[in-house]
Amino acid sequence: MKVAVLGAGAWGSALAKIISENGHAVTLWGHRADHLQRLSERRINELLPGVSLPPEIQFEPDLATAVSDVECVVVAVPSKAFRDTAKNLAGYRGIVASATKGIEFDSGLTMCGVAREVIPGAALVALSGPTFALEAAASVPTAIVAASSDASAAQTVQQAFHRPWFRVYTNSDPLGVELGGALKNVVAIAAGTGDGLGFGDNSKAALITRGIVEIRRLGVAVGARAETFSGLSGLGDLTATCYSRLSRNRAFGERVGRGEKLEGILAGASLPEGYPTSRAAYQLARKIGVETPIIDEVYAMLYERKDPRRAVADLTKRESRAENW
Repeated sequence: MKVAVLGAGAWGSALAKIISENGHAVTLWGHRADHLQRLSERRINELLPGVSLPPEIQFEPDLATAVSDVECVVVAVPSKAFRDTAKNLAGYRGIVASATKGIEFDSGLTMCGVAREVIPGAALVALSGPTFALEAAASVPTAIVAASSDASAAQTVQQAFHRPWFRVYTNSDPLGVELGGALKNVVAIAAGTGDGLGFGDNSKAALITRGIVEIRRLGVAVGARAETFSGLSGLGDLTATCYSRLSRNRAFGERVGRGEKLEGILAGASLPEGYPTSRAAYQLARKIGVETPIIDEVYAMLYERKDPRRAVADLTKRESRAENW
């Protein structure tokens, strides 16, 4: 099968490596021609130290050329660039697999929701799960979900990626899979904030447990299935992102919890997806009237400059109640 991967960052490069090792013809596109040239010459992405990219991968700076005559397009660009990238695929009628985790602020749509608007002829698949790019690229045992309302498209993506150490499950609830993958980043920022404040495992376990309740509650309210959030793209992804040292969202939150000025953090490297997603999730929850106290406090810390200790106090001092789901 011929596959184009859009996005030459860590995740896009890791996915291109996996597909290529499965014997498929892969073209990797990125918006920076100089970066692609270095990848082509060195076969190393500095974001994936110790990992070599297969010599069979082709690199193409022109997007139209990259997607020409391919059977599947994997989109692995940041959520803020997803719509503009997807617009270039407006007439495409093959399979589009979104490997981007996020919610668009203006529309409240997941990435497949955006793709449905701008690529109406494509079969859409959401690819999500507890998958840090470095571990996946280094052949560390990993499991992921390919979700679609089109069972054939989900199975095609499953077969393209499935390897003995990279296990791919199919799922028929793409909305739930995408929301789990997006919203866990917001809770991971909260987990990192707790790390920065010096909290322990009791605190993080409580946060994860109540965080998945919020994610499920919000997801079900917009049409996702409750059981999806107990799977890889829900609880699995949330646990990994809240605990791992590889988690950019957790690390971002840790800096906030340590008291670093947000302006300084934002001026550094590229933002983790949880930062814009917290604003989109907060807006979505207000729009549909769903209670999301953890998401609300993360939004307040990041966009209203609320002190992290005050945010924690407002969470823990909430009125006692029965454990709800």
